[in-house]
Amino acid sequence: MKVIVCGAGQVGYGIAERLAEEGNDVTVVDHASELVERINDTLDVRGILGHASHPEVLEEAGANDCDMIIAVTRSDEVNMVACQVAHSLFSVPTRIARVRAQSYLADEWKNLFSREHLPIDVVISPEIEVGEAVLRRLYEPGAFETVSFADGKVSVMGISCGDECPVVDTPIRQLSELFPDLGAVIVAVYRGGRLFVPHASDQLLAGDDVYVIAPDSQVARTLKIFGHEEQRARRVVIVGGGNVGLYVAERLEASEHPVRAKVIEKDRARAVEIAERLTRTIVLNGDGLSEELLREADVAQADTILALTNDDQVNILTCVLARQLGSARALCLVNSLGYVGVIRSLGIDTHINPRAITVSRILQQVRRGRIQAVHSILNGAGEIIEALALETAPVVGKPLRDLDLSDGVRVGAILRDGEVIRPSGDSEIRVKDRVVLFATAEMIPEVEQMFRVSVDYF
Repeated sequence: MKVIVCGAGQVGYGIAERLAEEGNDVTVVDHASELVERINDTLDVRGILGHASHPEVLEEAGANDCDMIIAVTRSDEVNMVACQVAHSLFSVPTRIARVRAQSYLADEWKNLFSREHLPIDVVISPEIEVGEAVLRRLYEPGAFETVSFADGKVSVMGISCGDECPVVDTPIRQLSELFPDLGAVIVAVYRGGRLFVPHASDQLLAGDDVYVIAPDSQVARTLKIFGHEEQRARRVVIVGGGNVGLYVAERLEASEHPVRAKVIEKDRARAVEIAERLTRTIVLNGDGLSEELLREADVAQADTILALTNDDQVNILTCVLARQLGSARALCLVNSLGYVGVIRSLGIDTHINPRAITVSRILQQVRRGRIQAVHSILNGAGEIIEALALETAPVVGKPLRDLDLSDGVRVGAILRDGEVIRPSGDSEIRVKDRVVLFATAEMIPEVEQMFRVSVDYF
């Protein structure tokens, strides 16, 4: 596949890196010379210096025979115009744009991105995607990572195994014997810097991070089995009143579960603006790193502190300070991968990487075959994939044990006629089943082949 990526920032770089690793022909366009140099020096892609919305630049990038354009520059308007130019002048078949300004996405303007106006096939809003990820962590506090699949019927959880975890030192096969009616499947383990699919005879160890696929109805029970019985947050302090912070606060106000929230915003004009938009949320103007202001916000009584500013260091230090002042849990946004390794050692329960979420959302649109959803974990070391089984797909009609799946692939759930099925070796995938599975990075092409369909199908 030939792809043009507009924007060589963190998201653009991440997309280009992943697509290049999978053998795609990738060209990256950016007007910042240092970013283009970095792309050319570190990735097997072609970097072009120029403005992504200019026709001559897109032509130089190969738009005449391009399969897809992915516009993720810092400017919404450049992203939209780049897609318009790609459609009108070069007939690029697929156009994806990142749009951050929420006013473009309001319901009353939803027709804006139609083929008759701005022909964009997929609009990605990082603020909404990240905001939803924050809310999932609030609703399932025992997991350090949660993602929904199959229309919300299947959940994927990242769970830490501490010293007190009840299932530590227990062979995985015994978990099925101890809890025969539990639909959860352990699909991956991260241990000592290595991500792998465990065998039935393997034991979980203290310090492991495990990834579990389970029916949404069994999330609380699954967390309890792993020793996590944390209650949903009822009192929340949000530091950062930007698009993500405001989105989370608005959703909490609309939630059927009562949540008392307070927002701390450093910019006075922004604080006034969001205070006018929120009805039950207290908005404080000041620095989230101020101990005095955190005390005024009653952070000591908070169930969770959410540090959602655009500054990684501010987010991390705010969480550390809040935990010292008595906040029960802490969550922060972290864009830089360099900080990820020290997050938990600082007492921060979980973090969210906006870049990883955006890259996963875009990769979902890029995948070949019948891939319905994708979530990247551990910076691309593995992926949770939801795939639709169609008539001529190689996986249909065979017991899972006969599919000869590689060690790096594990099926975690099958959704059939609205019911979530826990897979076993005898399970057969049927036509129109939705399959949620884990694959290590090197096994992703194999998964795509498993769900490919023959030309005759069409």
